[in-house]
Amino acid sequence: MEEQALVIALVGVLGIGAQWIAWRTGWPAIVLMLAAGFLAGPILGIFNPERAFGDLLEPMVAIGVALILFEGGLSLDLRELRHAGDGVWRLVIFGVPVGWLAGSLAGFYVAGLVWPVAILFGGILVVTGPTVVMPLLRQSSVQKRPSDILKWEAIVNDPIGALCAVIAFEYFRMTAERPGATLFEVVPPMIFAAIIAGLLGYFAAKAIAWSFPRGAIPEYLKVPVLLTTVVAVFVLSNKIEHEAGLVAVTVMGIALANMHVSSLRSIHPFKQNIAVLLVSGIFILLSSSLSLEDLAYIDPRINPGFILFLIALLFVVRPATILLSLLGSSVPWNERFFLAWIAPRGIVLVAICGLFALRLTELGYADGNVLIGLSFAVVVTTIVAHGFTINWVARLLKVKGDTRPGLLIVGSTQWSIALAEQMASLKTPVMIVDPSWQRLSAARKAGLPFYHGEILNEATEHNLDLAPYQVLVAATENEAYNTLVCNEFAHEVGRDSVYQLGASTAEDDRHAIPPSLRGRALFESGFGVSDVNDRQQQGWIFRKTTLSDEFNFDDAQEKLPDTAHMLLLLRKSGRMRFFTHAARPEPRAGDTIITFSPPKARSAEEMAARKAERGAKVQPT
Repeated sequence: MEEQALVIALVGVLGIGAQWIAWRTGWPAIVLMLAAGFLAGPILGIFNPERAFGDLLEPMVAIGVALILFEGGLSLDLRELRHAGDGVWRLVIFGVPVGWLAGSLAGFYVAGLVWPVAILFGGILVVTGPTVVMPLLRQSSVQKRPSDILKWEAIVNDPIGALCAVIAFEYFRMTAERPGATLFEVVPPMIFAAIIAGLLGYFAAKAIAWSFPRGAIPEYLKVPVLLTTVVAVFVLSNKIEHEAGLVAVTVMGIALANMHVSSLRSIHPFKQNIAVLLVSGIFILLSSSLSLEDLAYIDPRINPGFILFLIALLFVVRPATILLSLLGSSVPWNERFFLAWIAPRGIVLVAICGLFALRLTELGYADGNVLIGLSFAVVVTTIVAHGFTINWVARLLKVKGDTRPGLLIVGSTQWSIALAEQMASLKTPVMIVDPSWQRLSAARKAGLPFYHGEILNEATEHNLDLAPYQVLVAATENEAYNTLVCNEFAHEVGRDSVYQLGASTAEDDRHAIPPSLRGRALFESGFGVSDVNDRQQQGWIFRKTTLSDEFNFDDAQEKLPDTAHMLLLLRKSGRMRFFTHAARPEPRAGDTIITFSPPKARSAEEMAARKAERGAKVQPT
């Protein structure tokens, strides 16, 4: 009992710690988690999950993988297929058999595996995995079409790869029992089982979509009911056929995402947190469960063919799969070459290999044990190779998206248009959102990017790509609406990155909105909507001042009028740090200060007098 509790605590600390270091350094989180698991398990022997959990380890990992695939399915919007569909369906219909064939040939001729093991492993290799692809895409800011193709491939092909492995195993098991067995005796029942599992997942999604909006489930029970349903569907589908549960939960997630159930919006933060915890925990558990004996199977001094196999996987199998599958498609060649390089493997590959390694050994195939170490070698090699090169390859092939943090402004007003123009002049991506076409006329005249629609409408999150925008400013004429917008998007862009104009100074405190509900207030003074509008009418403008070693923050303040108000600092990297009533960023050389100030700056005489006054204040007494 105490050992299990200690292992759970250590897995959490190592997994979340690796995620935090990845956030601070920009390194691929999966690489750090694998390294942490290797160190804690086979290298230092701090804990052994198999000893601590015994037979419970396999179902724990299996249910965790199922929840991850369900969460991934919830991120798939069928409307994305309007742009990426040509590439997605080709990678499913053509990519799976081509990848299976190429991986099997490489396993037999290069790695030296016996045919049954090579064929089964080739089937598993068609998976990539959302647990590794999604973090890489978030860190690298790839353009939308190749990003969508990789995301769909990762989520849809995971259960398909598992079924390929099941088909191969069942065929070899049947032929071992009855030498005259044929594929026809194996494949149709497997396809039928997958269809039944998919229908089970779909009808489970329909039940959730019907019950949640009608109040059949109280709000506090929605998350428990949803998670319990996912686990139940997964287990029941696996009773129909091994690994069919992965198909069921993936279909359930995709179906539920495209039924547009408004009640699910409130559980988005929870499901994202669950996904982070599960990915962290499973990677640590699996990598720490690896033994030195498993690693010995892939020692290049013993099996040099395994190194050649990994090279073939990177430079032959994946490129052949992508380029052959996308022949004649509408996907541009630079995107095809990018897709041909990026294919990191993750949890599903390791989990399925661990399951079938034992079963193959029981059937008498000695190479079955090799799959455990080889699957980890594939995961480490692909994650390191693709994780550390994705940015460089994306830039080389010109599929890199905008890497500077963007600013999303809700509300088209004279003040917000002026702010957007200033930020756009500093190369910051901006977007103005407003439901009024008439109010957006100023943005159109200024040539600013805009979105005509209601930001709180559920359709907006499907029609407007929010990924480039790391900061939101709500600046409509309605303070209550600004608060509502900040609350709605706090979970998506971060509570510390949603801002709104503060309560107007003339506002009656009795009608003030509680600070706990609001976004962060812009300006140290907490200017409200009417405050900035009044000053805008008086001719106030936004100014930009770049700091250097010779021209510091104090010098910048001397140049500005006394009534000027600091709004934000723009770092060289494009990161925005706002001056608020609760926080004052530390200015440094290279920063650009954006201020809202009267149109008249200080004269040279006023600046000299202010400087002399400041010097007198610091004279020793």
